[in-house]
Amino acid sequence: MGGDEILSREIVSHGAYVCLRVPGGSAARAAGALPVAALAERLGLRNEYHPAEAPPRESVAFLRRSAATPGAIADDGVLHADAIVHVAARTQAPVDDFCAEVTRLLGPGVAARILRGVVRPKNYTSAAMHAFAYAQAVVQRPGPAMPNAFLIPMSKTEAWWSKGWMERHTYFLPRFDADGRMVSEGHALASAAGIPCLLRRTYKHMDEPAPAGGYDFVTYFECANADVATFHAVCASLRDVRKNPEWSFVREGPTWHGRRVPTWEAMFEPAAA
Repeated sequence: MGGDEILSREIVSHGAYVCLRVPGGSAARAAGALPVAALAERLGLRNEYHPAEAPPRESVAFLRRSAATPGAIADDGVLHADAIVHVAARTQAPVDDFCAEVTRLLGPGVAARILRGVVRPKNYTSAAMHAFAYAQAVVQRPGPAMPNAFLIPMSKTEAWWSKGWMERHTYFLPRFDADGRMVSEGHALASAAGIPCLLRRTYKHMDEPAPAGGYDFVTYFECANADVATFHAVCASLRDVRKNPEWSFVREGPTWHGRRVPTWEAMFEPAAA
């Protein structure tokens, strides 16, 4: 990426989503009985279902499948996941250890698709844009208050990454013609309705662009039941290239919808009728 060496490459934190396909019946019961709670405790991971006043930097979360829809990028490991575990830490080692140990405990009978990423400083966010996008942003709340979880991995096209960073930056802002009329909203305005009600988290691939089989971005959202419609409306707005020309350079993987549950075991319990 020519000229992008001036952008920050600092890593603020590491994270992973472990997407699990688990056979039903005895296999699910056996998976639910594994000592994952003890593993999380040993690694110092706090449960996001009951977040502290300040979001924990070392954390774990358990998500049970509700539904999923395919995207332009086929990915059966995400699309058909029965459960997803999120793990995050300031350093890479706890994430590596958790993913490796969970995969070992589950054994070959459970398929695991792991999406990894890092958090970097916000290179394109000025003070004014930070206030617009984050001053009113919702923080993580307990699972019963915001039970819905959405995972959407995605990548940008080769044409996007061939652009200079200044040109890429322009797609996040509204565009105006010579007479001052807005001709497109850009990413910021197209997604504005979600700021006060959708918790959002984005991991970037260690390399940009990501290599084959990886995603440039793994995006995640949480919301209350009353705000699920807003989530879908924001997604539709972002995908409308008339409003948001940036999306012509985006290729999405599956959109996975789950419910936050309090424990590892609860991911494998039958869903309430």
